[in-house]
Amino acid sequence: MGQITLNQVTKSFGETQVIPPLDLTIEDGEFAVFVGPSGCGKSTLLRLIAGLEDVSSGHIEIDGRDVTDVAPAKRGLAMVFQSYALYPHMSVRKNIAFPMKMAGVDQAEQDARIKKAAAALNLTDYLDRRPGQLSGGQRQRVAIGRAIVREPEAFLFDEPLSNLDAALRVGMRMEIGELHKQLATTMIYVTHDQVEAMTMADKIVVLRAGVIEQVGSPLDLYHNPRNLFVAGFIGSPTMNLISGAEAEQHGAATIGIRPEHLTVTQDGPWQGTVGVAEHLGSDTFVHVHGTGLAETITVRQAGDVPVRHGDTVRLTPDLSRMHKFGADGLRL
Repeated sequence: MGQITLNQVTKSFGETQVIPPLDLTIEDGEFAVFVGPSGCGKSTLLRLIAGLEDVSSGHIEIDGRDVTDVAPAKRGLAMVFQSYALYPHMSVRKNIAFPMKMAGVDQAEQDARIKKAAAALNLTDYLDRRPGQLSGGQRQRVAIGRAIVREPEAFLFDEPLSNLDAALRVGMRMEIGELHKQLATTMIYVTHDQVEAMTMADKIVVLRAGVIEQVGSPLDLYHNPRNLFVAGFIGSPTMNLISGAEAEQHGAATIGIRPEHLTVTQDGPWQGTVGVAEHLGSDTFVHVHGTGLAETITVRQAGDVPVRHGDTVRLTPDLSRMHKFGADGLRL
């Protein structure tokens, strides 16, 4: 079991409150991602759950047990950090075994857990190597393996892929996702990268200045953002947000339209000039300026769309996919 519940949890550093009263439940077996811009409190929140930071007020429960004042080692959690924190003089086998050795697990059980973790992480052929002989992705897998053998109630990941290059990040995202399916254990994952959040999560928790802006599935947040912040944060490229007279015509202070819900047409109501066109093969992202609606409007089109820098184009929005927001920033 690995249900984690936060009840009116706050965190202050001196006179500064960085986490206002917050309620949140992560269900057993769920893959939850905390996402938001730098400084939004996501890593602080993870450290509160882990016990690495003291809660200023409120309570944290794991499977109904109050762990607010319980030491980190006794919470039944395993944390994987951004830095691999491996012992360079030890083999992969000994690095993975280290937490079990400290816990007094007998050798036969250690060997069984190491074998199982290594198989799950494709590390079987590397057990006798040292960290310096591994790639960045392999070292991160060793760090994850060290967490797996503790057989925790939940895994906590603090931006574990930030040190990897783009290709390795994509591969490791898939591997962590597969691992979650295999282990069926609760996982909480912190990232500033909303693409990681969208591709990995069962549940996304969007944070801003310590406040939860929205909680939901990736597609729920994508299709039904509750406010302008979530609308502008979730999605790549981001949603086009338009205010002024055009929005007022639709009974809103701001309207939002995603790039894939705009089309380059002959007689569309919006006109502008093509700036940069990003050709990505299957898709082209056309950045249109001078529409009088927004500084730049991004349009997602088929990869072979025949547009060039400086072309005048007209755009047609799919009005059935338009998002409307009031003056308070909330969805109408």
